[in-house]
Amino acid sequence: MIPDRIIEQGTLTTDGIRTSVEVRLPWYRALPASCIAGARLTLDGVEAPTESLRWEMNGKTFTFAELAPNTEQWWFPTDSAVLSGEIAVTDEGEHTVGVELVLYIPYIVIGADEVLHIEEKDTKTMSVRKAVAA
Repeated sequence: MIPDRIIEQGTLTTDGIRTSVEVRLPWYRALPASCIAGARLTLDGVEAPTESLRWEMNGKTFTFAELAPNTEQWWFPTDSAVLSGEIAVTDEGEHTVGVELVLYIPYIVIGADEVLHIEEKDTKTMSVRKAVAA
């Protein structure tokens, strides 16, 4: 619905091994974590391994398997989430980052036992920042 706003410009960060970017909900209403069905993260055409992907929202970090049953956490249109994965970055120059999201929209029923799902993607070019150690 609003795919060109998925990636927050200027939020690409790396610690050299793990790379992250802030993402925004491409929908106009909040969704529970269980509706975040999947994502892909690419940097300069290199995809982060699926098993390395992590989703951070509301100050908590999840695997996608942990999101599936989670109805306690909600993603709001005004809040950024952080998508991260294992993609090594050594060059601090400009990079092309891509994010693809698969979301279920639970309140739009399109068939027997089936709700609307949307697949949205965004690509942006930005410089990478070094992650600050906590």
